[in-house]
Amino acid sequence: MPTLHRTLPALRRLRLANAFFQQPARLRLRPAAQPLRSLHSSPQVRQEEKKASPTTSASSADHAPQDAPDRPQSKIKYTSDSYPDLKRDSRFKTVSKEDVEHFKKILGSEAAILDGVTNETGEEDFEQYNSDWMRKYRGQCRLVLKPETTEQVSGVLKYCNEQSLAVVPQGGNSGLVGGSVPVFDEIVINLSRLNKVRSFDDVSGVLVADAGVILQQADEYVGKQNHIFPLDLGAKGTCQIGANVATNAGGLRLLRYGSMHGNVLGLECVLPDGTIMDDLSKLRKNNTGYDLKQLFIGGEGTIGIITAISILCPQRSSAVNVAYFGLESYEKVMEAFKEAKKQLGEILSAFELMDRQSQSLYHQASGAKLPLEGEHPFYCLIETSGSNTEHDSEKLNAFLEHVMSEEIVSDGVVAESETQLQSLWACREGISEAGQHWGGVYKYDLSIPLPELYSLVEDARKMFESNGLMHTEDETFPVKDVVGYGHMGDSNLHLNVATRRYDKEVERALEPWVYEWVAKRQGSISAEHGLGLAKKAFIGYSRSETMIRLMGKIKETFDPKGIMNPYKYI
Repeated sequence: MPTLHRTLPALRRLRLANAFFQQPARLRLRPAAQPLRSLHSSPQVRQEEKKASPTTSASSADHAPQDAPDRPQSKIKYTSDSYPDLKRDSRFKTVSKEDVEHFKKILGSEAAILDGVTNETGEEDFEQYNSDWMRKYRGQCRLVLKPETTEQVSGVLKYCNEQSLAVVPQGGNSGLVGGSVPVFDEIVINLSRLNKVRSFDDVSGVLVADAGVILQQADEYVGKQNHIFPLDLGAKGTCQIGANVATNAGGLRLLRYGSMHGNVLGLECVLPDGTIMDDLSKLRKNNTGYDLKQLFIGGEGTIGIITAISILCPQRSSAVNVAYFGLESYEKVMEAFKEAKKQLGEILSAFELMDRQSQSLYHQASGAKLPLEGEHPFYCLIETSGSNTEHDSEKLNAFLEHVMSEEIVSDGVVAESETQLQSLWACREGISEAGQHWGGVYKYDLSIPLPELYSLVEDARKMFESNGLMHTEDETFPVKDVVGYGHMGDSNLHLNVATRRYDKEVERALEPWVYEWVAKRQGSISAEHGLGLAKKAFIGYSRSETMIRLMGKIKETFDPKGIMNPYKYI
């Protein structure tokens, strides 16, 4: 137990920080800055920004916010032009008028087909299906099918397999690695009409729903019965739960509720030959042979299409608390995380890491003032979720008092209202957009063992300082700053290189250096976003030759004709 004379200063600092935070004017947010614009750049630099676009595997968002970058499809290069080494597979047939007529018979509705093969449908009508959220990838699809039932999906795939017609499964199309859009003229199978909740048991918490149900709608549905969907993303108003499973999406709730591999109890999938794999189990225990559903979780639509999921939804917490605090070193961050797990235990639902540079960028880009008066090298956000507000608040305050009295944490605040809670979360969730404020951003979604998690950010910063590409103030330098933040509880780092413009020299410095750095520490080059097309060439940095060969055999077993989402990572 800390002695009294050490505890009192900590309590006083906490009260003073809270008093500062409670002043409403201190955290008044103004509208977020427009992405991909610089308030300070010269006309010449702004012109360069309009012309340049990133060509690395880096994405430009963390969980795909709702507003896409303002970039017309006509200005997006075709993916086939950006990747000239990719050639259309000669095994695949070109869609004909006869094919379209057959699909119309299967789907039975004009609304279920967007036809540019037999009709003079404008290219703009296909934009949302041919282009990804980041406006980085652009396919040449001329036929979009929107089945409404699993049987219709089965009929479509059976015919496509027989005719060697390549297909791309597509959900909300909010992915970040080009996995949900065609490369050439593949048929897009969009699941937006497959959107019914089949059942929910409020005793077991098991939800069974079609793959096309929007994530936010699923969460609201179970929320009415005091449950919570075990996934939360920035794109929750757009993304679909089937695609979330297909990409093994992570997000903000993983620390508390675990990954899709643990929460998904069963799947209904359609294989490339049209076979319906009915494995919609509602059981948490089913030890009867191979757990085949795990192959489809994170499979990115390469071996079949998920049409329905059975998933465990926990009880919704009635008491949520959020604290934000400053620390003097990454070592202190790790100590605080250890103490949080020990003292907060079962109510700890989030532990988010942010460095000083990320909070500075957020402050500059948004105009929002930060919760703490002084600057600190690191910041953390903790969320607790439980059933007793008073009990949980006491535990959180006791934790803060302890880590402050032991000089692990330098300063901290606790939200005392929903508005303040949202303001604290904005400091974390606003970083992604803030990074794009000066012109562009290169982002990497990585898993790294905790002891070395932040070393990558430090090494990247040193590299750009030594190679003469970075300056925080001088606008003639392409790189403004390097920042790091992410999910401490999941060993998931978001490395952001904020730039004034996209620059080939910056890209050459980043890749494959970032992946080599991660591989040396046995990390993962993709923690949450998947591989898609963006990271196809880099899978070897995280998987051995044996693992890649085995994945290829699985692909060949399920999809011998290779029609499912071709040209992607496998």
